[in-house]
Amino acid sequence: MTAPTKSRPVDRARLPVIRGVSRSSPPSRGSSGTPWLYLAPALVVLGGLLAYPIYQLGLISLFHYTQAQVSGGEPTTFEGFGNYAELFADEQFWQVLLATVLFAAACVVCTLAVGCALAVLLTRVRAVPRLALMLAALGAWATPAITGSTVWLFLFDADFGPVNRVLGLGDHSWTYGRFSAFFLVLLEVVWCSFPFVMVTVYAGIRAVPSEVLEAAALDGASQWRIWRSVLAPMLRPILVVVTIQSVIWDFKVFTQIYVMTGGGGIAGQNLVLNVYAYQQAFASSQYSLGAAIGVVMLLILLGVTLVYLRLLRRQGEEL
Repeated sequence: MTAPTKSRPVDRARLPVIRGVSRSSPPSRGSSGTPWLYLAPALVVLGGLLAYPIYQLGLISLFHYTQAQVSGGEPTTFEGFGNYAELFADEQFWQVLLATVLFAAACVVCTLAVGCALAVLLTRVRAVPRLALMLAALGAWATPAITGSTVWLFLFDADFGPVNRVLGLGDHSWTYGRFSAFFLVLLEVVWCSFPFVMVTVYAGIRAVPSEVLEAAALDGASQWRIWRSVLAPMLRPILVVVTIQSVIWDFKVFTQIYVMTGGGGIAGQNLVLNVYAYQQAFASSQYSLGAAIGVVMLLILLGVTLVYLRLLRRQGEEL
């Protein structure tokens, strides 16, 4: 028998050097600034479409800017935060702000409830009903807001609307009362908004492994328990996106309110902030006051979004 030979230690200095690869450090994964280079074109477009108009909006809100300044009859004077002080001293502004917050919250809750329920329903029906429901939902989503508002206004018309005839309400006017008018607008907003939630949540459900749902069903969990304990936690990042989108869309509703309530209802009983800003800026020619309302809306939406994301980050969610 031959004695086993001892293995010699590897001399790394004599190893062949492959050009472009360092022996001392792993391959570079790219510069930290590389992602920003890919995002640069989109950031430039967003800067032109969003940053500059927001800057102009904030600038106008700091000046006394009315029709006289637009026509050149009077010089523009710097007011500082005077427009904001006047706005916050107006009792109607706080009433409109409260109505906007409550109306937007109701729209968001109803939109998420209808969209999530129909998304779960899509996973339970066969191909033909699923296709029909998807086409109907996408048709509602693609309908312009002014067209959908006009159609819903006809459906609930006091004289010719089929809803009053079916319900036996006679010549009941849905837009006369404050709460009934808000309810009518809420139905239209939910009708044109739920398809986005439905399609997004349905795509998320389809990505969940079927074994997880089957295991929950075998354990005797009901459909509501499966949604609350299994699907909702797994779909939380998607639900974050649709919730924030719904908050932004529903908080700045304009077309539906303006068309269906005739510009804010009787004596302004159905005003929301967007319509209120329009009235101040264009009906009253107080452009600086309307700009101040726009800035306040922007800050509110940014604050709500940041607080919501911060709460989710504290819970350990990856966003």
